[in-house]
Amino acid sequence: MTTCNQELDEAVRATADWIEAFVRHLGWQDRDRAYQALRAASHALRDCLPLDEAVALGAQLPALLRGVYYDGWRPTGHAFRIRTREAFLERIREGVHRDPAIDAEQVARGFLGFLAERLPAAELEDARAVTPAELRGLWPD
Repeated sequence: MTTCNQELDEAVRATADWIEAFVRHLGWQDRDRAYQALRAASHALRDCLPLDEAVALGAQLPALLRGVYYDGWRPTGHAFRIRTREAFLERIREGVHRDPAIDAEQVARGFLGFLAERLPAAELEDARAVTPAELRGLWPD
């Protein structure tokens, strides 16, 4: 039988593994910046997807990252989805506090490529298909 502590320890390990893998994926050294970038990119992606797809994608994330993904989300205001490439990149810039050392497009491409490596192909295809057309070029081929 799994205890609460075991489940929590596993959730922390899974989150740490994802963040470390994202650091490597971006080719960065700074774990804190990578976490900020992951958070900002996940919020930008969530905010450009239709409600049902945003929820379906969130369900694929490890438990603690799922909390990060949903943090601050107001689904009732989801009508104001991100629809343009510039708005998507601006959402990332805001999420990393306009850190000049972080390139929003690199983060966007890196995050979407990272998800493509980690999540089921069918889920990614569903998300990509409903991503606004202007953003589809940020997904890996």
